[in-house]
Amino acid sequence: MGIVRNQSIKNSISYYIGMAMGAINTVIIYPNVFKDNPEHFGLIQILIAYAIVVSTFTTFGIPKTFVKFFPAIKEKGQLYFLSLIIPVLGFVFAALSYLLFKQQIFELLNASDLLKNNFFYIILLVFFIGFYDVLTAISRSFLSAATPIFINEVFLKLYSMSALLLHWFGYLDFTTFLQIYLLGYFLKFAILFTIQWKNNRFSFNISLKDLQLKEMLSFGLYVLVGGASVMIVTRLDMMMIASLLDLEQVAFYTVAFFIGNAIKVPGKSIVSISIPLISKAWEEKDLKTIQSLYSKSSINQLIIGGVFFLCVWLNIDEIFSLLPNKFSHGKWVVLFIGLSQLFNISTGINGVIIVNSKHYRYDLITNVILVFLTIGTNYFFIPIYGINGAAMATAISVLLFNLIRLVLIKVKMNMHPFSLQTLKTILLLFVVYFLLGLLPNTNYAFADIIWKSILVFSIFIPTVLYLNLSEDINKIRDDIKSRFNLSCPKEEKR
Repeated sequence: MGIVRNQSIKNSISYYIGMAMGAINTVIIYPNVFKDNPEHFGLIQILIAYAIVVSTFTTFGIPKTFVKFFPAIKEKGQLYFLSLIIPVLGFVFAALSYLLFKQQIFELLNASDLLKNNFFYIILLVFFIGFYDVLTAISRSFLSAATPIFINEVFLKLYSMSALLLHWFGYLDFTTFLQIYLLGYFLKFAILFTIQWKNNRFSFNISLKDLQLKEMLSFGLYVLVGGASVMIVTRLDMMMIASLLDLEQVAFYTVAFFIGNAIKVPGKSIVSISIPLISKAWEEKDLKTIQSLYSKSSINQLIIGGVFFLCVWLNIDEIFSLLPNKFSHGKWVVLFIGLSQLFNISTGINGVIIVNSKHYRYDLITNVILVFLTIGTNYFFIPIYGINGAAMATAISVLLFNLIRLVLIKVKMNMHPFSLQTLKTILLLFVVYFLLGLLPNTNYAFADIIWKSILVFSIFIPTVLYLNLSEDINKIRDDIKSRFNLSCPKEEKR
């Protein structure tokens, strides 16, 4: 447990540092660096989006397959060989497809000249991103998950920030900047490869005769479809904006989407903590514990996400006033994405419950449904409403996706996450929003953002505690009071 606890602490630190740097990069640095050429910002996002999606297919689920089968396989060298040869074959297939069908791909994607001229970078990124995922799986199998997370969340974002600043201050033209920026994906691969090599974690045996290939490839295909579905959905709106609109709109959408999507971040730890607890509860057939965790995850995430949504939406005009003028048109994107994520997290750990149950195959089915929903709604709304249409498409897809999962869990397991506390929390969110929305602004954006956010927390959290909306949040309050009383004992009477 010491190793797990140590890795968890390191992972959390890396994630939160990465989140902070990601926010600075996306909301402050990128818009200002590319305020005159937003299409350059859009190009970067599209190159990485396509590379991530394609690399998911070229690795054929090998990273998760490696982690799953590593403990049981005696001939580790054969597993390493399989984990090398499949991504190599996948990469070769992707590279040949690009070389042979380049023009058809450009026509299919309706690629702009800027994207066409830089499309070959996607193939290079596919290699380094794909094999970085394989190296991450190797590292995780040796209980060293913190290293790849630090490299990806901290090193890469710090490196990207440095390259952006050099371009901003005129030390690099865009072509040189783009090459140096994308070099970061090679560097993170090279660093992790060197670490694994020095720790003697490679052992190749050019044979597959002792592996259960049918079982492993079947699992890999299952993981591939599920993983690809998730990756496609998270990047599809951006890719379709590039195809149906232009790269400038990708840039504007990226910033607004990041702001709206930020409300789900604080609740991520709740999901991570719940995974082993749900797994154990299913093993013990403890449905009461599962229902309790389901309800608690729902109300806790609704409260946490709700308070952050209020802070964002009450200050939305002030936030966009801090951005360059070209990037100030994504207000409704923030609303649609914010509301969709608020509903998403308020449904609790429905995905974790499905995956760990005997109905785990429905997780794959619902993810595939989500892909088709996302494609259909984006094709319908983007041509009509632009980037607002993409956000509307995402909101509708997320809403229907979670409704399907809610119904599935209710029908198959007779559980749902909602209670009277859910209704009270939603009403409280509306009341606080309308009350604070009546207050005047100071015309100083930073000052308005700060004092409104302080007011949100000052009103919302005490009311949550007073109404006893969350057992866990009240327990945290009681623990803090208890610790404070112990550290400050009252003076005894004489």
